[in-house]
Amino acid sequence: MPYVNIKITREGATREQKAELIRGVTDLLVRVLNKNPATTMVVIDEVELDHWGISGESVAVLRERAKHKP
Repeated sequence: MPYVNIKITREGATREQKAELIRGVTDLLVRVLNKNPATTMVVIDEVELDHWGISGESVAVLRERAKHKP
């Protein structure tokens, strides 16, 4: 019973985009590992930009800084 957890930043991924991720990951596990889609679980967690850090800074800060770069 495969369990896949996808974490993305909360930036407005649509219901359709999330459904496509779930279908795509499920199809990949079926095709590559011959897993049963009925027992394959895919969970998408959306994380606030302030709760995701890279190189010691939140993604919110990094994105804001990138907006102001020439």
